[in-house]
Amino acid sequence: MSRESDAYTGQTLCGSGSRSPLRAFLRTETGGAAVLVAAALAALVWANAAPSAYTSFWHTRLSVRFGTHGISLGLRDWVNSGLMTFFFFVVGLEARREFDMGELRERKRLTLPLVAGLSGMLVPIALYLAVNAGHGSEQGWGAAMSTDTAFALGVLAVAGRGMPPGLRVFILLLSVVDDFLALGVIAFAYSDRIAVPALVVAIGALALVLLGLRLGVRHGSVYALLGVVAWVALLESGVDPVVIGLALGLLTYAYPASRADLEHASGLFRLFREQPTPELERSVRVGIASAISPNDRLQRIYHPWTSYAVVPLFALANAGIEISGGQLARAFTSPVTLGILIAYVLGKPLGIVGACALTTLASRGRLRLPVGWGAATAGGALCGVGFTVSLLIATLAFHGARLDEAKLGILATLVCSFLAARLVTAAIGLLPPALRLRALLGKAETIVDLAVPVDPDHDHIRGPHHAAVTVVEYGDYECPYCGQAEPVVRELLADFGDLRYVWRHLPLTDVHIHAQLAAEASEAAARQGRFWDMHDLLLSRQQALRVEDLRAHAAAVGLDVERFERDMRAHVGAARIAEHVESADLSSVAGTPTFFINGRRHHGAYDLPSLTAAVRAARERAAVTA
Repeated sequence: MSRESDAYTGQTLCGSGSRSPLRAFLRTETGGAAVLVAAALAALVWANAAPSAYTSFWHTRLSVRFGTHGISLGLRDWVNSGLMTFFFFVVGLEARREFDMGELRERKRLTLPLVAGLSGMLVPIALYLAVNAGHGSEQGWGAAMSTDTAFALGVLAVAGRGMPPGLRVFILLLSVVDDFLALGVIAFAYSDRIAVPALVVAIGALALVLLGLRLGVRHGSVYALLGVVAWVALLESGVDPVVIGLALGLLTYAYPASRADLEHASGLFRLFREQPTPELERSVRVGIASAISPNDRLQRIYHPWTSYAVVPLFALANAGIEISGGQLARAFTSPVTLGILIAYVLGKPLGIVGACALTTLASRGRLRLPVGWGAATAGGALCGVGFTVSLLIATLAFHGARLDEAKLGILATLVCSFLAARLVTAAIGLLPPALRLRALLGKAETIVDLAVPVDPDHDHIRGPHHAAVTVVEYGDYECPYCGQAEPVVRELLADFGDLRYVWRHLPLTDVHIHAQLAAEASEAAARQGRFWDMHDLLLSRQQALRVEDLRAHAAAVGLDVERFERDMRAHVGAARIAEHVESADLSSVAGTPTFFINGRRHHGAYDLPSLTAAVRAARERAAVTA
């Protein structure tokens, strides 16, 4: 069944929702950055106001026992190895979603973020080792490599105004690669001596997860139990158990809600409305849940918790250090602090941008950045912020004074990355307009989501046929949100002279009983050259779509009513409507209204500011490409 909400908050009544999982993920990360900063500051205040209380609290032991067996860890270890498993689970979910539905569904696009992410870790590690060579602190190299996603996106929101939307996605992809490789480092470089029998048990639990997925087991409790078994086994094996979170996230499929699943859910809801029994209520819940991928459901549950509770709690447990003037003076002459700072502020942007440039040259332009080189440089500077994973590795690599020095270096990256990003964006702002657009947007081809291209000889088009920007809407004349979107489309056509608008039919007959008839009426009007007149009238009078209403509409727009009625009886427009529905299915369109702008699906609200921004961005990219 379709979801019901306000159109101007980014969701639809008749569709599968115009607010994409990726945008929701980015908004949660950006908002969580503020909570993370507050938690880090609280840790610093606590550690300096009552250092002994801070230390003793996080060393408090908490035991969980079942008979003679149990686990006993300090509170900090429960946070670092326990709760942080959920953080990496969410990272794995987002990586899988990008691989199944996002930018990485075109597999060649995986190459650039993979190479850039790897280089963005190796170059900082090399700089850290160069600074620390001979000082006995080389083992801290792992604390100098991993970008903090929440802070990077939070800094982008403040320092990156005017940056293209693709930069946020690019940073997210780099961070996913970063976190994945960092977990490998934690598992193999910073784990204790490995106990093979326990490791075999963990691998066996993961094998059972794979078997359950292959057999189509849909009970989340089964996978949760296997995840707990694998986590305990990894803890006993000596491998940091946060690895299991990423593994389970990567195994969780993502897919768009199909129209067939939504229609099935609508049918179940109608049955429940007629017979509100407990059995049908359960069937409705299961039917609606099955229409949404497990990946989307789990992200919606866990991501807010990890952003607003788990990661801030991690910061509270690990960011607390005593700060004094003498300590600061010693720290910033310490090879540990300087190595981490130089690795992030200098090594991260050099590694990322350099790898992208070399990969583009080696591929002879076949692999291109999704943004311009100026935006990529700003993104490299933003990736020079380390916190969550860096602190986690620092606590594994160091103790005592050196741990405090590492923490100071990590905290200093927050300020330095912000200043570096502001410097880059200010330099881009000084460029002439044409060069600035090229520096921001680049020349990479965007993914085209619209399966059937616009055909001027066949599609219904408003505006110039060879415009720079094409907006395609899949709509339903009985959908109230299509009615609300109509005046917005009119304003776009008035504001942009180089815009063409295409209407394609997607009558949702399972929820709108008059939608098919109204679509056929518009096609009958098209036979007399009055498609747009009938189109406008149908959307303005959505409560009057019965046969007698349509006859009155035909007379109102000046049609030959007898011919109109003959065409309606002959269903002359049914074939074209069926073609539109088939093209919607090929483009994974599940509801209405759904917009495509220059072939790319528009995710987000369809109010005037949102669509205006999307059209303007498409026009700018078209200008750069031309």
